[in-house]
Amino acid sequence: MREVVILGAGPAGIFAAINCTTEGRNVTIIEKTSSAGKKLLISGGGQCNLTNAESPSLMLKRYFGAGRFLKPSLMAFDSQKLMDFFEHRGLRLHTREDGKVFPVTYSARDALEVLLKECDRQGIKIVYNCRAKDVIQFPSGGFLVKTESDSINADYLLIATGGKSYPETGSTGDGFALAKKLGHSLSEQRPALTSVTIRNFGFGDLSGISLRNVEVSLWRNLKKVTTRVEDLLFTHDGFSGPVILHLSREASPGDIIRLNLSGQLREKLEANLISLLSKEGKKLVKNVLDEYGLPERLLSKIIDLAGVGERICSEVRKDERKSLVTGLCELDFEIERVGDFTNAMVTRGGVSLSEVNPKTMESRIVNNLFFAGEVLDFDGETGGYNLQAAFSTGYVAGRTINARTSRVENR
Repeated sequence: MREVVILGAGPAGIFAAINCTTEGRNVTIIEKTSSAGKKLLISGGGQCNLTNAESPSLMLKRYFGAGRFLKPSLMAFDSQKLMDFFEHRGLRLHTREDGKVFPVTYSARDALEVLLKECDRQGIKIVYNCRAKDVIQFPSGGFLVKTESDSINADYLLIATGGKSYPETGSTGDGFALAKKLGHSLSEQRPALTSVTIRNFGFGDLSGISLRNVEVSLWRNLKKVTTRVEDLLFTHDGFSGPVILHLSREASPGDIIRLNLSGQLREKLEANLISLLSKEGKKLVKNVLDEYGLPERLLSKIIDLAGVGERICSEVRKDERKSLVTGLCELDFEIERVGDFTNAMVTRGGVSLSEVNPKTMESRIVNNLFFAGEVLDFDGETGGYNLQAAFSTGYVAGRTINARTSRVENR
């Protein structure tokens, strides 16, 4: 009887277990907390954005450069196969216009129940309140997993302990230490998909205002780091929304967030504004600038910052016009703080991808050691992509272990 031990009862670990269980092997999941799928239960605000219905080729672009590594997994087990898995087990799904896929009940608990029922059906053992504190690799092959109360032998070991985000769910980075002890290198872990706090934020009264498809860039030492065009949300102390969540993986205190609310280059905007103010000389500036489609309170704030107030267009001086241009296309804010792991949705960084075979999820350093999910050095955009990657890498790891143990038994 071959012994398969999986560390972590999250989506990646559970799905790996489901896909490696056949006659002739024991599969045990070790979970440090009192229940499975704690992070799954809070995904999508508890509504459980399981995946995204877009094509695998598009999905591969959602992982900030890690698409090449994830391609074998996402092609082997794409979003349609994941949806089929749940629907064939009685969980009806709903695909929104933006491609996000949820249970029709919008309940993460319903999705978790499907996974746990499948574990029960296959006889998968889940040991709760059991933390793996050490792993010893035997020279002859196999592993000894030491917990706080016991030791467990494993012919095959899968580390699917997640990252460091939402530590209250049990994701405290345990797998990183174990991977390092087994010879793997790690990239720096930092929060991703989180909010940012702005230093001396003077726009807190606009909290709740959201903007569609805003060009937002991140600057450091007067150099542009990256730019994205997505939805933006004003908060009481800074920004959130998809564009900020995605920029946050690159952001650090002291960096500058620049909003281009006009969608135009400065030179073009200034030329347009000169023409507009000249043409509409007797109209109030705030009425003329309505054409930029900004919320009234935000536009008033920009006009006030430029010192224009309630004046008409013909009264605007050159320096005030330039201030208006700056407010509309180069509105800068200094980052005071980036959200920490407590409120970050995912972890950036982890086990080096160059040390893991993307076709099998097996370590290139240690035979019969596998990885799946957020413990690896990849992270995706918001919208179901991180859960899909967890399921897909878990699937590939599980199927590889299944095939490996089957070959051993048939010798």
